[in-house]
Amino acid sequence: MQERCPDARPRFTAVLPNYKRAFSGWSRTWRGGTATLQSFRGEKVQGAIYEVTDACLKQLDKHEVSYTRFNVTVYDEDNQPHQAVTYVKSGRLEESLPSREYAAVIKQGYRDWTIG
Repeated sequence: MQERCPDARPRFTAVLPNYKRAFSGWSRTWRGGTATLQSFRGEKVQGAIYEVTDACLKQLDKHEVSYTRFNVTVYDEDNQPHQAVTYVKSGRLEESLPSREYAAVIKQGYRDWTIG
């Protein structure tokens, strides 16, 4: 987030219900699948919420070219709802494994936020 949106302000961790994290497609940069969300009843995805500017969202839109910006409702640790934005991979999703390097980046993000 610091690289793509240096003005983003970390806020809190949250849960997105009825979705699961998946890896799909092939990234030449990462040499494997990249993360996305899939609707999945009964599952949940833990993540982090940042406060971002409109300029930041435009920058993210330019970078996340194979993803669509998507409005969601997430829940904080007190189970209070918050409106948020996420990016979901566009098109037909075929699951694929992430590279070790990409998986390590995802895991580091969870450690940084002390999630999971």
